[in-house]
Amino acid sequence: MDSPLALYRRYRPESFADVIGQDHVTEPLRAALAGNRVNHAYLFSGPRGCGKTTSARILARALNCAQAPVADPCGECDSCRDLARNGGGSIDVIEIDAASHGGVDDARDLREKAFFAPVRDRYKVYIIDEAHMVTTQGFNALLKLVEEPPPHLRFIFATTEPDKVLPTIRSRTHHYPFRLFPPKLVADYVATLCEKEGIAVEPAVLPLVARAGAGSMRDSLSVMDQLLGGSGTEGVTYELATGLLGYTPDWLLDDVIDAFAAGDGAAVFTAVDRVIETGQDPRRFTEDLLRRLRDLVIVAAVPDAPATGLLDISDDQADRLVAQAARFGPAELSRAADFVASGLTEMRGATAPRLLLELICARVLLPGADHTTGGVMARLDRLEKRVQISGGTPSPAPVREQAAPVPTPAHPAEPVKEPEAEPVPVVESTPELVAAAPEPAAPVTETPAPPAGGLTLADVRRLWPDIVEATKLRRRVAWMHLTQNSQVVALDGNTLTLGFTNVGARDSFIGGGCDEVLRQAAIDVVGADWKIDAIVDAGAQPDSTAPVASVASSAAAPPEPRAEQQAVPEAPPAWADDEAPEEPPTASSQAAREAIRETRAPGKDGARERPDLDADAHPDDPRAEDVTGTEMIQRTLGAEIIEEIRHT
Repeated sequence: MDSPLALYRRYRPESFADVIGQDHVTEPLRAALAGNRVNHAYLFSGPRGCGKTTSARILARALNCAQAPVADPCGECDSCRDLARNGGGSIDVIEIDAASHGGVDDARDLREKAFFAPVRDRYKVYIIDEAHMVTTQGFNALLKLVEEPPPHLRFIFATTEPDKVLPTIRSRTHHYPFRLFPPKLVADYVATLCEKEGIAVEPAVLPLVARAGAGSMRDSLSVMDQLLGGSGTEGVTYELATGLLGYTPDWLLDDVIDAFAAGDGAAVFTAVDRVIETGQDPRRFTEDLLRRLRDLVIVAAVPDAPATGLLDISDDQADRLVAQAARFGPAELSRAADFVASGLTEMRGATAPRLLLELICARVLLPGADHTTGGVMARLDRLEKRVQISGGTPSPAPVREQAAPVPTPAHPAEPVKEPEAEPVPVVESTPELVAAAPEPAAPVTETPAPPAGGLTLADVRRLWPDIVEATKLRRRVAWMHLTQNSQVVALDGNTLTLGFTNVGARDSFIGGGCDEVLRQAAIDVVGADWKIDAIVDAGAQPDSTAPVASVASSAAAPPEPRAEQQAVPEAPPAWADDEAPEEPPTASSQAAREAIRETRAPGKDGARERPDLDADAHPDDPRAEDVTGTEMIQRTLGAEIIEEIRHT
């Protein structure tokens, strides 16, 4: 019993209508054949397995068809049957392998025989395969014949390297470049052939076959033929394909990607050890890992890429890719892909590929934004804490249910707006309202805040020391405010509410730009972009001096509406009176103050900007006469005097 032919030979196209993926070549050739405008010489170029020789045979078959000129051969005449898939060949169509017949003697022999008329058909056709292997002397011997052939002679050159064909020969031909086949087209065509063969194939196998073929239809069919030969009664399975083709299984790539997302070095290096122990090629594993990272980059940029066909993957794998891409940021994915790509280049010719693979994984695990030791360790802490929080991410439902209690403590000053809008004497109404403010503020620190963006109030307070420490590296004044004068009150969505012991500390915090410093520190530590909302909360008492300063400053400065409080840009006016927030500065004055804040004495600015308010406040303010410099620093800045050095 004879064994069947190879898959690519059994299903070789017999007409241009059967050729797929090369419409830019087949359509012009069919038009030339139908219009009887066929040239005397053609040059077919392109990668291997893309249909050059097959198209040359179809062209010769159409030229000698009994019904010519026709776009497609009839398949019924003697010439068509001789040149068919299982035909014996035609004496007037000569195929020459230039790899073994490319010398000058072979060219001379061809030149002598070419002048004889065809035996049966209309044309004598020479198909010269691997034409780039013809020597320069051989091409020179053929030059005159190719330039002015007899009427019955046609040449078809097929090559993978058209640049090596002699330019004088190439200029006398019609050049048709063939292209590689798209992976999806290869997968669909292979699936069609498997249906004709009656063998079951798992859908996940087809992308592997297309990838192994690298765009070559002949190579893809050869790979599929190998899988079909080794399949059992269950057909071609994914395990059989990955084991036979040497690709990394998806579950192993999933483990490595999940470990990268979690910053779990133990899991990453365990996976690398598993790759080596199972006998897989580290280079192939690195290539598969780079391909997975590429897919994640595309999914992160185009979430519906699997559904639109941008990625040719199965449905279950598409769900996994979407979930994995959500755990990374675009910068992290791009950075990891860069490291793996550069490492794959270094692996070529390396004597210790496992060592390079482990170094690649170590680079991916370390944050790369800051190459200093402090920056690396800070970003490593950020990754670890984000992983701890993401492990217990609450569902979105509790966010909406528990979001209601937050506005109650976060807006204790809202009753202030109603009485202050009606009576003119603001100073009398403020102490009463401030005295009532601590009552709703106290339960706020005790009741848990709702989760926001995967973080709860408990998580924020647990990470708060790291955030405060990060502000110390940016601006020490902001760090002093956060450690001495404030505490976390609530977290509502993307708004972080801080309670300050007095109005002066709050205004100094906001006016000095410390809220922006805190926002950037929170982004660095936990990756959350919060809007900082500062309020006056008498419950925020970091030390024993805080209550006195809070009550005294609150009695002197009424808590005006939120817009009026945030409009005060002065951080340094520590020696100015706390009634300053009552007069919102204009845009021009605010810009001027910010421009020269660092170059002028803070006391002069308050006295010069608001002379009327100071004149009204100081005569009746008992604190301005008896307070000392140390007490003033503790009250307005929340600072603590550690040591006083006297200069003599």
